[in-house]
Order: sequence, then C-alpha cells, then structure tokens
Amino acid sequence: MFTGSLVALVTPFDARDRVDYAALKRLIDFHVAEGSDGLVIAGTTGESATLEASEHAELIGRAVEITAGRLPIIAGTGSNSTAQTISLSREVGSSGIDAYLLVVPYYNKPTQEGMYRHFSAVADAVDKPILLYNVPGRTVGDMLAETVGRLSRHTNIFGIKEATGDMNRLREIRNLVDDDFMLYSGDDFTVLPFIEQGGHGVVTVSGNVVPAAVAELCRLARNGEHVAAKALDESLQPLNTALFIESNPIPVKWAVAQMGLIEPHIRLPLTEYSKQYHAQMRAAMAGAGAKPA
Repeated sequence: MFTGSLVALVTPFDARDRVDYAALKRLIDFHVAEGSDGLVIAGTTGESATLEASEHAELIGRAVEITAGRLPIIAGTGSNSTAQTISLSREVGSSGIDAYLLVVPYYNKPTQEGMYRHFSAVADAVDKPILLYNVPGRTVGDMLAETVGRLSRHTNIFGIKEATGDMNRLREIRNLVDDDFMLYSGDDFTVLPFIEQGGHGVVTVSGNVVPAAVAELCRLARNGEHVAAKALDESLQPLNTALFIESNPIPVKWAVAQMGLIEPHIRLPLTEYSKQYHAQMRAAMAGAGAKPA
C-alpha cells in the first residue's frame, strides 16, 4: 500500500502555543519537494498526546487540504481508550486521509487478548485501512508476533509499524503474516537491515530533517544496492543518535527549527532541547546533509 519513507511529521506551534498552520504548509511543501513517500500526521512525533480533541481533528483535516493529494496521509488516531479511538477515527475518516496509525494502548497495560480485541473493534468500526503501531518503549505493552499474526487476518488491517528495533521480531512476524502484509520500521537506527530482511519502509523521525536522504536509503535498500545503502546509512547514524538523545520530539523540533521551517516551540511536559547537545546536533545535521536556514 505504502512503501519507502513515511515521515512522522512534527506539529509546529507558535509562541502562543497554537498549531501554526503557516508552518505546517511549509513543512508539507518541503516534504513534497524533497521526495518523502508519505506523511504521518498527529503521531508520537506530532505530539498527539498534548493535542486537544478539536485540535487533533483540525490538524489532520488541514494537513489533508494542504497536501492536496501530493502525498498519502496516515492519521494518528490511537489512544488507550477503544471508544475514544473509534470516535476520533470516525471523525477524521471523511477528511481525505488514506489510512490510520493506531498505537498499542498505553498506561492501562492490556493483555495480548485485550490488544487483539481493541484493534479488531476499531477495524470493524472504520472504513479506512489501519496500520498497527508497536512501541513498547513508550506504551509499556508489547504486542507480540502471534497477536500481530491474528490481527493481520482482518481485512481492514494492512500492516504494522514495528518499533522494537529487534530484527528477530521482524522475522517472527514475517513467518506469521501473508506476503501482502506491510512491515515498516519504527526505528531509524535499523532501517537498512529492516528493509533488507523483508520490510517495506520506515515511519521515520530523521526524515523530518533529511527527507531526501531517508527516502533514498529506502530505495537503495529495496533495490538491493547494499554498498551504496550502507554508506548512506552510516552518514545518517550520528543524526539518528542526536535525534534520540532526549525524548522524541524534543531534538527533532529543535533541528527543524534550525532549518527555518518552524518556530522552536514544544508543549509541556516536554521541554526545550538541552544546550549541551546543540553542537552535537549541528555536526550531525551537517554530516547528513541537512539544509540550514
């Protein structure tokens, strides 16, 4: 359905802590020009956890309008409440999105059966395809390969963003799903081996900063051009490190602000990128070919 670099887009805020839609347009136009393969709106990197319900829906709708069909849009509508997830997903379903990204419910720690029933209930209730999202480093709950295999049989669930960084988990899932079930890395550090071992792409944070490079890495990996892909991947690893030295999206919002695309505002309880890491980030951005303001 989607392949390559799907950028988990940051949500720009202005000095009054409102969503900055002028900056959102700059971001989307930038990704169209740079060759990103798709955008995830209101995901973890988009600070979905601090968006009010009305903001969340408006952000997704405005992103669809601005994009105007130039890139596919995946809307992050997951939460730790099945009813709330269904409600928000239905609200934005007619906005022109192409799919939903639904995270494993966080905080309430569902069992594997609870995860299965949660995603099945949402998939039954909406008419757009669903991309599962497993990120136990944030949610605590880890959706195991067997549960993914069960969910893959639902006609409205097309793939998973697997963010454990564990290649063994990728192999386990591949053995339990059909060939048309889409597999995306949620870990920028392991994009190359993930795609070379059967993955279809990445939902990327680093792609906010160097979209053309991440899209090219995905293309090279899919085409089996290992030497070129490895060289490019090595040039991106210092940036990956700098982008995750503090909680995402703290570092990436600072980096994108340095590129002149957004203002450097982030919502509490997240705080500004620590000054002690600024030099490291600037060097990593230069090494990866990021475009300064």
